[in-house]
Amino acid sequence: MKTKKVAALCAVVGIAVAGLVVAGPANADPVSGSYVLAGSDTLQDAGNALANGTNITGPLVRVSSPTGSIASYDAFGSAAIQTKQSGPYFARPAGSGDGVKALSRSIDGNKFSVVGNTTPESVITGQVDIARSSSGPGSAANASGALAYVPFGRDAVSFAIAPGTAAGLGQLTTAQLTQIYNCTLTSVNGVPVTPVLPQSASGTRKFFLTALGISTIAGCVNQTNLAENDGTVLTTPGQIIPFSVASWVAQKSGAAQDRTGTATLGSALGTTAPVTGSGAAIVPNAAYYNDSTWGRDTYVVVEYARINSASPTYDAGLAALVDPTKAKSLTNFGTTAGTSGAVKTKFGFLAPSTTAPIRANLS
Repeated sequence: MKTKKVAALCAVVGIAVAGLVVAGPANADPVSGSYVLAGSDTLQDAGNALANGTNITGPLVRVSSPTGSIASYDAFGSAAIQTKQSGPYFARPAGSGDGVKALSRSIDGNKFSVVGNTTPESVITGQVDIARSSSGPGSAANASGALAYVPFGRDAVSFAIAPGTAAGLGQLTTAQLTQIYNCTLTSVNGVPVTPVLPQSASGTRKFFLTALGISTIAGCVNQTNLAENDGTVLTTPGQIIPFSVASWVAQKSGAAQDRTGTATLGSALGTTAPVTGSGAAIVPNAAYYNDSTWGRDTYVVVEYARINSASPTYDAGLAALVDPTKAKSLTNFGTTAGTSGAVKTKFGFLAPSTTAPIRANLS
């Protein structure tokens, strides 16, 4: 079940989460009797569609397993969530990083909390089964690690441009973006530019900064915990912010709620556009997605032991949910209308570069 962001704006109760003003009715989230999916905003819309069921490709496609279906939790909404019957209320995982941490704390039993969220830290053993992550494990990769990052789909990253910005910022290079986010380049083609970053747990933020080789955020960068993949956070001409191209396609095509506002999408590869077409016909540009710097695989993350048939804690239901050979799994990338892959294509994803999981340490 999805907590609609538009509904949140109309709710009567407002709660600040990680610096974001959000709202929602107390019963807006599901309480699962089976598997819980949480984390990345980038994978959220496609994940919600698959968890709740969708006929966007014609036939109904809903991901489930022999032992249960999926309850999917948005990255933004009320400050706290309860995911399992009689389970604890805990801070909502707001992005890829928080999702993987919540899964890790569900495994190791240590207390979980979210930076900027005032919900008290709590033990959440067994409360999250699957994390959405728009970035890979990075330095946490370990062939013997407790986690398995299973490829979900191919995405790419570019940047959105604030409305009212004069022409000139639409085609940038990696070198220019690096200078902009290092605060050594303040205008391009005579157009002033202001760098902005989404919230700290964003996988898109992490990927973007890694692509630029930036580890320390310069002083001119606005990083006031703004929501990712939301063009409406850009309020001043000249602002730019990293943006998932898959999310842009999903929003502009009508597959997902449109939060782009009047922002425009730029290219981090100069004249190579991230997308082609417009409106319902907008699609990813494979040349952009295949770029070694700006294309990326995205993942769903699970405990490896639970999908390893040789493990005493093997969970056949969870293993089925992340088995790419099954037509209605989270990781399938088939092309026929009744498959999960066809649904993910509608949400702007291409097939991942590999189906092989990556083992990694707990976060």
